[in-house]
Amino acid sequence: MRAFLNHFLFEFKTGIRNRQMLFMNYLFPLGVYLLLGFIFPQINPGFLDTLIPSMVMFAIIGTTLLGMPDPIVSARENGIYRSYKINGIPAASILAIPGLTTMLHLTVVTAIITFSAPFLFNAPLPVNWGVYVLVFLVMAFSSASLSLLIGVISPSTRMTILYSQLVFLPSMLLGGIMMPTSFLPETVARISLILPPTHAMNAFNALAMGQEALFNPWTGIVLLLLGGVIAAGLAVYLFNWDRHNTTQRGHPLLALLAMLPYVAGIFLMG
Repeated sequence: MRAFLNHFLFEFKTGIRNRQMLFMNYLFPLGVYLLLGFIFPQINPGFLDTLIPSMVMFAIIGTTLLGMPDPIVSARENGIYRSYKINGIPAASILAIPGLTTMLHLTVVTAIITFSAPFLFNAPLPVNWGVYVLVFLVMAFSSASLSLLIGVISPSTRMTILYSQLVFLPSMLLGGIMMPTSFLPETVARISLILPPTHAMNAFNALAMGQEALFNPWTGIVLLLLGGVIAAGLAVYLFNWDRHNTTQRGHPLLALLAMLPYVAGIFLMG
């Protein structure tokens, strides 16, 4: 346990000292938050009502999907995980550390966004803080687990970009972050239910911000939790210690099973 804690603290400090990780964990999400916060309300005053959950959601998917997979692939290619295996460190611990440290960084960023937005942009605060924290934690866990899975199945750092963007870009455009899901055509809105941010934004807006729900927000939270658990389990199951390891416990396509809860959501709530 002490070794796990030391590793956790080391990774957390690295996330602040390393320039690339500092950018992905803090400068990138906070920079976009300030940029959109000053511009979007001038274009669409209604954006202020969802500014806090939208920017928190952007921070979550930006930090996890764009920042987590690449270090996993790099460590595997450089043989770092091989030394962990020799010292008896299980795969679950190796993957849990970046997931937990990223969630801690996200907690700091979320606090900055939440408490600065009312003063900088006159954005409304959540009306239900307990649910606000719950939705944040569930979405952060779900997105971090999916990002770990992407890093595990990616054969190279170039492929991590492709896999991450396949989730990130649709999430930005269709997940309720840049525009409300209610603005989308009915067919597109139904398809957007396959994206985790769609469920998180609906839960944020309906349960935490006191706005109208587009579909059952509690069902969405359950789907996010299931998706996170499945993705984390698959990441551990498919984990490879190094690129020279010719034995694999399962085909990378098994990673698609992590999307099953969201596919089910299309039929449950579409």
